[in-house]
Amino acid sequence: MSETIAAIATAHGIGSISIIRVSGERALEFGLKLTKKNLNPRYATFCKLYNQKDELIDEAIVIYFKAPFSFTGEDIVEFQFHGGFSVSEILLEELIKLGANLAKPGEFSKRACINGKMSTLKALNIQDLILSKSALAAKIIARNMQGKLGELLEKIRSDLVKTLAFVETSIDYADEDLPQNLLFEIKTMCEENAKILEEIYTLSQSKKGLIEGFKIAIIGKPNVGKSSLLNSFLAYERAIVSPLAGTTRDTIEENFKLGSHLLKIIDTAGIRKSEDNIEQKGVELSKKSLENADIILAVFDASKEEDEQDFEIYKLLKQNQKKIFYILNKCDLELKFKNQNAFDFIKISAKNDINPIKNALENYLNTLDTDGIIVSSLSLIQACKNASEAIFRAKKLLDESSLELFAFELNLAIDELAKFTKDFNRDEILDEMFSNFCLGK
Repeated sequence: MSETIAAIATAHGIGSISIIRVSGERALEFGLKLTKKNLNPRYATFCKLYNQKDELIDEAIVIYFKAPFSFTGEDIVEFQFHGGFSVSEILLEELIKLGANLAKPGEFSKRACINGKMSTLKALNIQDLILSKSALAAKIIARNMQGKLGELLEKIRSDLVKTLAFVETSIDYADEDLPQNLLFEIKTMCEENAKILEEIYTLSQSKKGLIEGFKIAIIGKPNVGKSSLLNSFLAYERAIVSPLAGTTRDTIEENFKLGSHLLKIIDTAGIRKSEDNIEQKGVELSKKSLENADIILAVFDASKEEDEQDFEIYKLLKQNQKKIFYILNKCDLELKFKNQNAFDFIKISAKNDINPIKNALENYLNTLDTDGIIVSSLSLIQACKNASEAIFRAKKLLDESSLELFAFELNLAIDELAKFTKDFNRDEILDEMFSNFCLGK
């Protein structure tokens, strides 16, 4: 980490302020050359910035953070100057001429982790906080950043390391006196910790739409008003609306905001049997959207009696475990739909007023807050699952008195948790063996 790195820290584009950060051994040196002023640690200094030809670049506020009291744990100089494309590029090029390297994606956070300024888990939470698609997601991630998740996972990891020490002691030092009740305690520990990780995985899977943004699929037979509903959500005419069945032949995806939630809504081709190859491909895409969606808006036509196509859609929905809103559209026309009480239908007119479905959808999204612990990164969700399964397998092997394989599975679980906490060091096993079991007395 001897290189000094630099990067633009603000979003690309035009704005009132742009920020460039420099981190590393030569950060202060570069700051002094550009400002020609003394920089006191943690003081905002108003400066003029000059290139190597003594030509004025811009006026800026410059802050020097002296190591180790900075984000990365290294010397950092932060330049805050007028926003825009040109000045940012000129200043960054000047820093590179002085000897700075262009920072790689995530390199500032990586250095913060290496230098002990933050855990890997917190770095990932910061990234997820930036990318969160709703205020509720940001709230849940912010709670995780307070350390509760990290403390719980570190405790589980500590339990596993201590248990591994006991098991390896049993294998290597079978003649030593060991507490007889430890076998029962180990089984209990394995079961409890495996269940905790399984619960984190299950809850995280069910809530991941909060982080990534929920996908909402509008499905129904042709001409029930799916495209009209899409246009009403978006407040502009995105999809062609026609009385001819089969007008929508491909899926249409658009993002929109509902309350504090960013959603992706998908209008699909009408689901029906057709001899038209192109339309059939659209129907297949509709069914695939049904599988990939987090929420389904199932639309039916109130102005017509139910037919075979409606019943086919009922069958499709019955096989689906997603959240489904049943919508009865065209309620401004004469009601001919006989099965109105079969489901908890939300009655609307997509052309006139969709507030009933918007309110129901927003109320549902607002209930998704949880006091439970969730992880937002897909790789860490999978790590929880892998660790839980390894611990469950270990417990089963312990019942069979297969200590070597038990230790193997525990090592797998510890490696998975290292993605959250810290790398496994074999010295930890020795520390536990000698401190807890008094070997070599």
